[in-house]
Amino acid sequence: MKTKTIKRKKEKASITIRDFFKQFPTDQHCLEHIFTIRFGQGHACPKCERKANWYKIQAERAYSCQWCGHHLHPTVGTPFEDSRTPLQLWFYAIYLFTTSRHGVPAKELERQLGVTYKCAWRMGHEIRKHITQVDGEFPLFGQVEIDETYVGGRKPRNTGRGRGAQGKTIVFGMLERGGQIITKIVPDCSKASLYPVIQENVKQGSTVHTDEFPTYKLLKTKGYTHQVVRHGNGEYVQGSSHVNGLESFWARLKNSVKGTHIHVSKKHLGKYAKEFEFRYNSKAKPISMFPSLVSTFAKPSI
Repeated sequence: MKTKTIKRKKEKASITIRDFFKQFPTDQHCLEHIFTIRFGQGHACPKCERKANWYKIQAERAYSCQWCGHHLHPTVGTPFEDSRTPLQLWFYAIYLFTTSRHGVPAKELERQLGVTYKCAWRMGHEIRKHITQVDGEFPLFGQVEIDETYVGGRKPRNTGRGRGAQGKTIVFGMLERGGQIITKIVPDCSKASLYPVIQENVKQGSTVHTDEFPTYKLLKTKGYTHQVVRHGNGEYVQGSSHVNGLESFWARLKNSVKGTHIHVSKKHLGKYAKEFEFRYNSKAKPISMFPSLVSTFAKPSI
């Protein structure tokens, strides 16, 4: 007796460019999408306080109340507020961010969107700020890796090995195995700088995995189980203790900074780290990244 082989459809890693242009073929489709998710037909008018049908105003990105003519501006409070760049280009730029593994430099946005470099640079940073808001942060618990890395700058000559270097920016990371990652820019690696960040983002009772850096020695006194892997002794895994998950994340971030962006200033590095944080936190369902970014905005102030 022959058994039937059931072929399962492979889930898409991301929406295709054909899917994108089918959903958002014009600026008007983008505006309607923003209006629908933020307000929607039947939204109570803040002026006359009646549930209303809303009608698009031709000359601007606004909708008018059927009863009193009050205007709603869907893009207010979004990255697109006060921007004259077409909404479809904004949505396509967001799409590029969700389909790239190594980030999207401003020059790439300039080439693909046909805008000026200044406009492309601003769009990229507004999108990264939006990504940070959408990703959010939730306290970590369980098996948590903690580590720091140094990005940018140049290591002075003849100083030997060791942490840090002049001009580098310190990125501090906390990763819940099987869960999310949180990154923060910190001024230094002192207990005063790191412990408040750890206590705010990692629940007590968690098992925290670190390398042998002396700053972490007091974690046991803060309500955590502390396990150490000693990199200085050539040890990278000790039983279940390691920080390999974070080391892998740092490698992707640094490769992007060096290869894709060439240089990232200390002022903006935190936004780039948050961009990669969002990608990591969405790895279980990457196809959700684009819909979440074009459907999640701060509560409108009316």
